[in-house]
Amino acid sequence: MNQINSKDDLIRYFTNASKKEKQVKIGVEHEKFLFKEKNKRINFKEVTKIFNSLKKFNWKPVKENNVIIALSKNKKKITLEPGNQIELSGAPLKSIHLNCDESYQFLNELKKICSELNLKMISSSFDPFSKLQDISKNPKSRYKIMDEEMPKDGKLSLEMMYQTTGTQVNLDYTSEKDFTKKFKLMAYLVPISIGIFANSPFKESKLNGYSSYRSKVWQKTSRGGLPISFLEDMTFEKYVDISINLPLLFIYKNSIYRKGEGYTFKDFMKGKIKSLNKAKPNITDFENHLGTMFNEIRLKKYIEIRSLDTCEWNCHCAGPAFYTGLAYGSLNESHDIIKKWKTSDVLNAYLEAPKKGLNTIIGNKTLLEWGKIFLNLSKKGLKKRAIKNKNGDDESIFLESVEKILLNEKTKADLLTLRFKEDKNLEFLYEKK
Repeated sequence: MNQINSKDDLIRYFTNASKKEKQVKIGVEHEKFLFKEKNKRINFKEVTKIFNSLKKFNWKPVKENNVIIALSKNKKKITLEPGNQIELSGAPLKSIHLNCDESYQFLNELKKICSELNLKMISSSFDPFSKLQDISKNPKSRYKIMDEEMPKDGKLSLEMMYQTTGTQVNLDYTSEKDFTKKFKLMAYLVPISIGIFANSPFKESKLNGYSSYRSKVWQKTSRGGLPISFLEDMTFEKYVDISINLPLLFIYKNSIYRKGEGYTFKDFMKGKIKSLNKAKPNITDFENHLGTMFNEIRLKKYIEIRSLDTCEWNCHCAGPAFYTGLAYGSLNESHDIIKKWKTSDVLNAYLEAPKKGLNTIIGNKTLLEWGKIFLNLSKKGLKKRAIKNKNGDDESIFLESVEKILLNEKTKADLLTLRFKEDKNLEFLYEKK
């Protein structure tokens, strides 16, 4: 089971995940809220119906305690968040064209099932209707522990778990040096990510005062945020040190989730956990622990960018395209820009961006101005990659949504706010079948 004997084993875990330049891929994860009548979120009974219906598209059930809690097909999964948000965790693919095809195939499958079950989808990044106490839970065991532990260190942790959705972009690295550069760039770009992709201005059927309330919630989530150490030059050893000194949220052993009891992963490595008879962890335990770090950027065997609000399907591919162009095509030019920024300015912008959006300042420019600069670099990077679809279009076609936002100086949140002031209700948020 790949038992961990020393910190070097964990550093090697990340080192061995490096890819060759021609092997780098993109993974996209995307969450959705589903509703039934009267703006009520689905419960686990409805989730079970959805999962059973999706089997006809060759999805295979994944069970916990003999209950279906996820589906899998090839290298992708459909998973379930605490409030029954449904997530497509896509396969690692070589181009945004393929990522988009994968997402739209899933959308079409989900649309058919929703039509059959009379359910509706919303692509806002914070539940616009439900009160926290009214949202149904599901039987995934680890969420019971998270319900108890997470609010102790983050007052909005439960809102994060039950009322938010997002888009996540997963990118590879080719060496530790390449990882350091990409990780720093993505950390510095978090405020820009929040500003451009803001899409969560509603809470309990009212304006909440934020462009990206989801981002505000994540800033007040246990084990989350943007630590100052993430804005420094990160190495594999440094990330290992950060992770092993973090208390365990839970431990999964013998098909049972147990509380971390205040022990750190380092304590686990030293065999100090009495309830486990001083057993030591394996790589799977480490991977489970890495998944409980809820920061804006995260390292596994790839870099996870987690700072984007979700959006409707016609802009879903824009975020992944934006970051792919920067990381895989214009990394050095992008890095040359952010290395001149002050860490304090980035952290201040991070805190202000959920409310101020594109008007937030870093250095001497607004996020709107910086956004245009990085959009051009992303477009340049995607054209340099020159990966084309059957019509001869490269991946830069997926930047259209970002271009429109920056040209019109209005985010999704801005447009939704204007629409709400006209309509006086939120029915327009539901996606058309």
